[in-house]
Amino acid sequence: MNIMQLIAGASNGGAEAFFTRLVPALHAEGMTQTAVIRKSSKRAQTLQQAGIDVYQLPYGGMLDFYTPWRVKQLTVLKQPDIVMSWMNRASNMTPKGKWISVGRLGGYYNLKYYSKCHYLICNTRDIRDYVIKQGWPEKNAHYISNFVNEENADPVERNNFNTPTNAPLVFAAGRLHGNKGFDMLIRAIATLDNVYLWVAGEGPLKNDLKKLVSDLRLDDRVRLLGWREDINALLASADIFVCPSRHEPLGNVVLEAWSQKTPIIATAAQGPKQLIDDGENGLLVPIDDYSTLAEKISFLIRENGSRKIMIDNAHPFIKIY
Repeated sequence: MNIMQLIAGASNGGAEAFFTRLVPALHAEGMTQTAVIRKSSKRAQTLQQAGIDVYQLPYGGMLDFYTPWRVKQLTVLKQPDIVMSWMNRASNMTPKGKWISVGRLGGYYNLKYYSKCHYLICNTRDIRDYVIKQGWPEKNAHYISNFVNEENADPVERNNFNTPTNAPLVFAAGRLHGNKGFDMLIRAIATLDNVYLWVAGEGPLKNDLKKLVSDLRLDDRVRLLGWREDINALLASADIFVCPSRHEPLGNVVLEAWSQKTPIIATAAQGPKQLIDDGENGLLVPIDDYSTLAEKISFLIRENGSRKIMIDNAHPFIKIY
């Protein structure tokens, strides 16, 4: 089977990281693939090393006439059986042709961008329900979750980030954006004694979060690590993983934490509340309630037995999602 994969993603992000896992995995199963990506030398190198044919395009705005022309040219050249487009911009630029056009959704997007698609693949059941309610034919909407790397990683040395080996360590990861709720997590940490926090990610709120850390006098306990490729190793270093999102359609990070057997606390956003049974395989807290979040962090720090039970209950879910 010949597949052309189109993604106009950012330099970093959960969907982009999953794209970089999925395409080589399909290649390993014998699929012939062409990846047409937004310009990223690092992503291109990773895919090329896996044996993927890669083309880099601007994927610009309304005045970018080159990208759709070049995509059309590549479909004629490569003659794909399937064109899979990731998110709005790539799906909107997918040309019509004799191939099957598939859009992959990781959020509650406006379906006007997917008018050229025959099928939609949604990475949560709730997103599938959403597209059907928007009028998409039920038989052409499918749920296929993301997958994670289950390989156990060696933990990062805590002293690399000036963190005591015996101090409770909370870890969080994601784009530094208001939707991710890292400000709430930082406020929760401020109410706890001797608890350290690592946050991995880049984004528009980086300076705002740095200021919040400084204003709350947490510079000695909170580390903003920037974008990291070693999420599994960071998870292996932590005592607790927290997903404090205000809006989270899936929560790849929840699956990643489960894969590394790190206990989870998450807000009851769309994705995490579909994955987590509160008190069984993780803990759920209300969105924007940093006091309750602090209480749950303190509880898991004290209750080693509860952490172990949640880890044992969570790990089998990796096989399901």
